[in-house]
Amino acid sequence: MLDNPPIIETEENQQVTAIISHVVRPGREQGYEEWFHGIAADARKFKGHLGVSTIRPHEHNHPEYVAILKFDHYDNLKTWLESDIRREWIERLQPLIVKPESIQTLTGLETWFTLPHQLLKAPPRYKMALVSWLGVFVTLAILSRLIAPLLEGLPVLLHQLITTGLVVLILTYGVMPQLTKLFKNWLYPKMES
Repeated sequence: MLDNPPIIETEENQQVTAIISHVVRPGREQGYEEWFHGIAADARKFKGHLGVSTIRPHEHNHPEYVAILKFDHYDNLKTWLESDIRREWIERLQPLIVKPESIQTLTGLETWFTLPHQLLKAPPRYKMALVSWLGVFVTLAILSRLIAPLLEGLPVLLHQLITTGLVVLILTYGVMPQLTKLFKNWLYPKMES
């Protein structure tokens, strides 16, 4: 059970991802699947919910399920984590799991370095910094040439505001997922192919 949810300080509008893992008792997998569908349906009703997915175990001798839960910002995630509805679901979960759940909250650069359907420890910071730098350099070099003529008459700060906003959007939804896949063997050298 979650007695004290993790406290982190974030910008009010920053998306947050909670990674929740449960080790299920052998033979209780079907009950857990039913439980997961129920709690996921209730979570969707909460303000700011952006989606939930699950990674099912590959090994039967260590049945660990991982739920990846996204909210628009931490306050809404915290409201869900501390809600009476979730508390009731967690009480129902206890007979199905071996040990208390584990919750990890991600809000920063590490969310750029995720691979689809895989839960991995974030790469070392220097690797994230180098790949991020490459992504920013390429995106900014291309974008500044494309939009510079359109923004020519604007004040410098407004020009920079628009350019950096577009860079962050393009990095988050386009460039970084591709760079993470491209450099996955370097970012995650111990990962099985």
